[in-house]
Amino acid sequence: MSDIKRTGAQGGPSSNEEEYFARREAELLRQQREALVKTAAAAERKSHYLRCPKCGFGLVTTTLHGVEIDQCPNCHGVWFDAGEAEAMLKRSDAERGLFRGALLSIVKAVSGTRAKPK
Repeated sequence: MSDIKRTGAQGGPSSNEEEYFARREAELLRQQREALVKTAAAAERKSHYLRCPKCGFGLVTTTLHGVEIDQCPNCHGVWFDAGEAEAMLKRSDAERGLFRGALLSIVKAVSGTRAKPK
């Protein structure tokens, strides 16, 4: 046999064609994997959205003196989003006192215990 490569006209694919389709297939597989990873990550985020980090129950959002808090009806935890606690701490002493009193009233109402005064 000779060293001449077989081409499509002679009955078989050339090495260029094989390389092209191999690269194309590899790129399609990479894109499919990326799409699958993105879909799985989005589903994971959605499954945790507004869920209590401690017990997993759904959180209830409440506004207290202009600050949104998330509260768990199961374990009675109170959660702040990024920057909300800092925003409250930057307010005046009187506003912080009102906010503290409102938080304590929530805790007392759901737990049935009295909060200790400072």
